[in-house]
Amino acid sequence: MTMFIDMMQALILLLAAPLVVGIIKKTKARLQNRRGPGIQQLYFDILKFLAKDSVESPTVSWIFRVTPYIYFAAAVSAAALLPVWLNGSGLVNNLLVFIYTLAIGRFFLVLASLDAGSAFGGMGGSREMYISVLVEPVLLLAMLTVAVRSGSTNLFAMAGTAMQESFSLSYFFAACAFFIVMLAESGRIPVDNPDTHLELTMIHEGMVLEYSGRPLGLIFWAVALKQLILILLFVLLFIPWPLAGVVTPWVQVLSIVVKVLLVAVALAVAETITNKMRLFKVPNFMALSGLLSLLALAAQ
Repeated sequence: MTMFIDMMQALILLLAAPLVVGIIKKTKARLQNRRGPGIQQLYFDILKFLAKDSVESPTVSWIFRVTPYIYFAAAVSAAALLPVWLNGSGLVNNLLVFIYTLAIGRFFLVLASLDAGSAFGGMGGSREMYISVLVEPVLLLAMLTVAVRSGSTNLFAMAGTAMQESFSLSYFFAACAFFIVMLAESGRIPVDNPDTHLELTMIHEGMVLEYSGRPLGLIFWAVALKQLILILLFVLLFIPWPLAGVVTPWVQVLSIVVKVLLVAVALAVAETITNKMRLFKVPNFMALSGLLSLLALAAQ
């Protein structure tokens, strides 16, 4: 039964992920006095790509061909691990398992960018690994604030502890640190620009330049799902209020939906008021997140 609930949870998040991307893009467009695409545009794009055949370079190997499916499967698996329903068993919902499930997808995507033999793909892959080395330790450090309080790295235990805790200075620092990590991990400004196609600035787009058709559609869908996963994790661990004492599942779900929409709007605002920074300034940006995480641990 628990496995069925996890599968249904992953399916619901998979269907909702393009809508969240559409809301972010629409909000950014309105803030910039543009009309922008409709919030359902990514659904149309994904369906268009899934209906097309793929064109491949004759130099690619099996790594290039299987990577979109591995990347997509890793995102879906991570979505199933989220502690949205707190009455789940959480047998394998460990923090480290969650982080490195997402890391598997990134690893294969970088390999595929190198396997294609494209100069821009190799550049994007090297930049992605450069950023991931900075992001993953800080992501783990930010989430350890909740893990220390719960006494466990189980995501269900961490979410349950977050619901019972009152707002504190340590949670505020940890939330700020995780928000910075969320910007970097989802490839958004100021670390990366998800809308750019400029050769000298793109990171994620550079890795997927050689893909087309159905594999490209799966990658876009997985990227949208990964962003929703990070937003949900931020909501569940750092802004769970006012869910303390609420036992009605549908009230809990409605509260989560509202907060996910608010975080999506906050991401759009953050992208609008900032510029993309130079690549060599990213370590300083991530150092700020790491410092906030250390302050959160010290303030407990």
